[in-house]
Amino acid sequence: MTSRRNFLAGAAATGVMFCSCGLLDGARAQAPAGTAPRQAVAVNGRRVKTIDVHAHCHFREVIPLIGGNPAPLLPPVRGAEEAFITVEQRFRAMDAQKVDMEVLSVNPFWYGRDRDLAAQIVKVNNEQMAALCAAHPDRFAGFCSLTLQAPDLAVQELETAVRRQGLKGAAVGGNVAGVDFSDPRFHPVWAKAEELGCALFIHPQGTPQLNQRFAGNGWLSNTIGNPLDTTIALSKLIFEGTLDRHPGLKIIAAHGGGYLPSYADRSDHACTVGPAGCNPAIRLRKKPTEYLKQMWFDSLIFSPEAIRHLQAQVGADRILLGSDYPYPWQMAPVDHIFACDSLNDDQKRGVLGETAAKLLNIPM
Repeated sequence: MTSRRNFLAGAAATGVMFCSCGLLDGARAQAPAGTAPRQAVAVNGRRVKTIDVHAHCHFREVIPLIGGNPAPLLPPVRGAEEAFITVEQRFRAMDAQKVDMEVLSVNPFWYGRDRDLAAQIVKVNNEQMAALCAAHPDRFAGFCSLTLQAPDLAVQELETAVRRQGLKGAAVGGNVAGVDFSDPRFHPVWAKAEELGCALFIHPQGTPQLNQRFAGNGWLSNTIGNPLDTTIALSKLIFEGTLDRHPGLKIIAAHGGGYLPSYADRSDHACTVGPAGCNPAIRLRKKPTEYLKQMWFDSLIFSPEAIRHLQAQVGADRILLGSDYPYPWQMAPVDHIFACDSLNDDQKRGVLGETAAKLLNIPM
């Protein structure tokens, strides 16, 4: 197999492109013409390397595998015609956001495809991701893609990605074509992630089972459906005993973990109030809320009060900087953290980058 070093030579010619979906307007408005110097971020005079763990991309090389039409790669958001941008454009946007490094991920769109085609897509994604990160190690790190509908392949892909391609773990959806991660078929994948000590970044894919109720104004399939998908995924991992079986899993939950941290205490009471709804054969080793303290959560929850509550629930040392770039959910992720009075200086440095660097083994 190709080693990580060999990716360096080919990176410039790969045609690596990013999914921007036309949402760079805010970043361009802040950035001067040309390549602006990066603005160093310091907390109380102490420099910190800012690391955004929630940033997305797509690779042009995948398009032939999906029939030559990039539409399946594009979410239904404004500006989708600007789906692909150059590396230099991404650097300018990052500089405008005061982000030193992005940990890139590709949202899974292949879980419903057949094994061989999905494996080809994943192979291209991981090779291109490794090439990009090897070419720009000071600006990019990456999560690999996995053919999770074929767990035997996913185990091999994860090992190759982490041991040989230099990637930091895997980006996964909230489920695999409707099958929850707590299903025993995925245990070998989680065991391999434990063995490698790598992170799993859970990003929702929505809850299409509720599309009829989501219909109407407000883009509820995303507004409500995406956080709900994450909430279900995390709750299943807790209540089905997956996190007891694999206590070394390093899980990063997108969008602040969905709704779970904001209403987690209800989980501690459910089986007491309604034991008929719980499996007596599954005896959790601790209270459901305690499992949140062994996960990490990104900061994409919009307000200082939301950060304060997440901090109270899981601890500041479990929060990581996240923007969802290039989608404009949070165009000033660093400023968002500086606005959080609940975080002291050490905690702000942790959220901005120090915690991610330690978790993902990224040099500061």
